[in-house]
Amino acid sequence: MTGNGFTDVRYEIDDGVAIITIDRPDRMNAFRGRTVDELIAAFRAAWADSTVAAVVLTGAGDRAFCAGGDQKQRAETGDYGPTESGLFEIERLHRLIRAIPKPVIAAVNGFAIGGGHVLHVLCDLTVASETARFGQTGPRVGSFDGGFGSAYLARVVGEKRAREIWFLLDQYDAATAERWGLVNAVVPQDQVVPTAVAWGKKIAAYSPTAMRFLKHSFNADTDHIVGIQNLVFDGLSLYTKTDEGREGFAAYNEKRPPDFTRFR
Repeated sequence: MTGNGFTDVRYEIDDGVAIITIDRPDRMNAFRGRTVDELIAAFRAAWADSTVAAVVLTGAGDRAFCAGGDQKQRAETGDYGPTESGLFEIERLHRLIRAIPKPVIAAVNGFAIGGGHVLHVLCDLTVASETARFGQTGPRVGSFDGGFGSAYLARVVGEKRAREIWFLLDQYDAATAERWGLVNAVVPQDQVVPTAVAWGKKIAAYSPTAMRFLKHSFNADTDHIVGIQNLVFDGLSLYTKTDEGREGFAAYNEKRPPDFTRFR
């Protein structure tokens, strides 16, 4: 697809499979406001295109799938930068990945951390490279995700594992992620995107109406999490303006351990 005006994202179509690539390898494919806008536009394009049967979401290069929100951008401007609407619409992107009536396959080719981890969790299927790493960072840097990134994660890996991921903030290798059911398959680095695309082409041979109903059926049991997510993101907006929230962000940018002791 050419002429789309994208700078942060690449959008391509390969024989019925839309490939959406976060193209910010210099920032480990972390997203800023413009990145989210472009991801939304790319997913909407894939939804509208009747020739597209499935979507692959990946990151450029071999270091990262997505490292979450761009903290360097936040340090520079105090937010995630300008957007088309004036809003940072990460919640809209989350809902869109679930709502698009076509399977979405994450091709995780490196770090899927923080908000990047949430993106892969939201995808219907995940293919990971042998060098992929998974984990959360929120409580360390003054953030959290009480919506799909935690409540739905618990449906994927179970309550104990989800709480471990969020409470301990460790990173997990691809083999562990596969054992936990967090990913569907682990393949060599150079086979991550080809495998995801091959799965998409396999899906393209099946009934699109059946796929649409199946995806909505799978989602129906957890759609109530949208309400939780709305509440939590409103709370997060307030929390990031507090001294406690600022401490995590400042420590991250100053490359020092955060000191939350005074907030206990």
